Amino acid sequence: MLLENNVAVVYGAAGSVGSYAARTFAREGARVFLVGRTQATLEHVADEIRGAGGLAETAVVDALDPDAVDIHLGELVDAAGRIDISMNATSLRGDLQGTPLREMAADDFTMPAMVGLRSNFCTGTAAARRMTSARSGVIVTMSTSASGLAGRDRRFHASGGFGAACAAVEEFTRSLAGEVGPHGVRVVCLRPDALPETWGLRDEEPESPVYRYMTDGTALGRMPTLQQVADAAAFVASDRAGAMTGTIVNLTCGSIMNAN
Repeated sequence: MLLENNVAVVYGAAGSVGSYAARTFAREGARVFLVGRTQATLEHVADEIRGAGGLAETAVVDALDPDAVDIHLGELVDAAGRIDISMNATSLRGDLQGTPLREMAADDFTMPAMVGLRSNFCTGTAAARRMTSARSGVIVTMSTSASGLAGRDRRFHASGGFGAACAAVEEFTRSLAGEVGPHGVRVVCLRPDALPETWGLRDEEPESPVYRYMTDGTALGRMPTLQQVADAAAFVASDRAGAMTGTIVNLTCGSIMNAN
C-alpha cells in the first residue's frame, strides 16, 4: 500500500474531491483525519472508511480560522504522534463563476482568491510548522485548469475570480515548497480539469453543448474522474513521488499542455 502507516488530514473531507481522497488514503493504508464544517457529512464518509476496514476520525474545524486549524492540528499530532500528509480540498468558490467581469461585483471577484488563499495558508502553514520540525511530510493543494485556460476557453467561460484564485493557490504552493524543501517537506498542487461527476449530470447531459465543448477541448476526449484525482493525490503524497515538489500536477486530460 502506498501510504501504509501514514497519518493524513484532509480538509474539506466531506466534499466531492475530499471524500474520494480520504477514502483512497485510507485504502492505501493511512490513518485519516477528516476535517470540515458539518459533522454529519464527515461521519458519513468516516463510516464508509471504517466499513471498508480503514481508520478514520472526524473533527469540525473552520479552515479559514488559523487558531482553530492550529489547535486542532496540535491535538491531532498529540493523539497520532505526527502528521505525514495534509491535503486541502476545500472549496475555491467556483459557484461564483458565470458573470462577465464587467458586470461582476468586486466582492464576488475577490472572494475565491481570498477564501482559497486564506484556507490554504492556514492549513498549509500549520502543517509546515509540524512537518519541518519532524523533517518529513507532504502538503497537497488543489487548483483547476481555470488557472491556465486557452484563449477560446477564456472567451467561452466567464470564470470571474475563480481562475485568479487557482493561480494564486499554485503560486502559494511554489513559495511554500521553496521554504520547507530544505527541511525535508514537499508541497504539490493538483490541477484537474472540470469534474463532471460533481455536476449532478442526468443521463442525457453528457451530450449537452457545454459538455461536448469541454471534452472536445481535451487531448483524451474526456475529463478526469474524481477517483483519478484521488489516486493522483495518494501517489504524490507517497514516497514514490519523493523527488516531486513545488510542481503543479497536470490532471486536465490534455486540455492544458504547457510546462509548469
